[in-house]
Amino acid sequence: MAKIILICGKICSGKTTYAKTLIKKVPAVLLSNDEITFILFGSHGGKNHGEVSERTQKYLFRKSLEIAECGINVVLEWGFITQAERLETSEFYRKNNVKYEWHYMDTPDDVLTKNLDKRNKEILEGNSTAHYFDYDFAKKYWDMFEIPAKDEIDVWLPHFVSGQVTPPKRRLK
Repeated sequence: MAKIILICGKICSGKTTYAKTLIKKVPAVLLSNDEITFILFGSHGGKNHGEVSERTQKYLFRKSLEIAECGINVVLEWGFITQAERLETSEFYRKNNVKYEWHYMDTPDDVLTKNLDKRNKEILEGNSTAHYFDYDFAKKYWDMFEIPAKDEIDVWLPHFVSGQVTPPKRRLK
């Protein structure tokens, strides 16, 4: 039976890097909200970015069900910044009888800042398809992030180091 792996964490916590490594090990299909919104808006977003991002996520939820029904694992990695959003997502998959698990990127603030600087430098050099976030914008979202309770998360990645995928034992719902 296929499962959905949901990766949550702050902006620049390493979610995409982790997801790209994980899909090779699991294997799975990565459905990226950032990838689609980048194609539509480029690295600096646009005035309708928030609305389009929300609609894209709804589309990707439906697509994830279709893919899972074909027996293929799926990874979604777009932050899931509030507990309400995580609970709603869990309920969506529960109602649709799809196995899912939560992975949380518990990344220290100093690493977030270094990752943000590296990401923005790569974008400005034309070597990245990520979205550009200035420090104030990123800080606003870092402050909005609601750290999950331990019982919300199946795989807790403390102090994630880019490229290392060594998830602890997990419990499936």
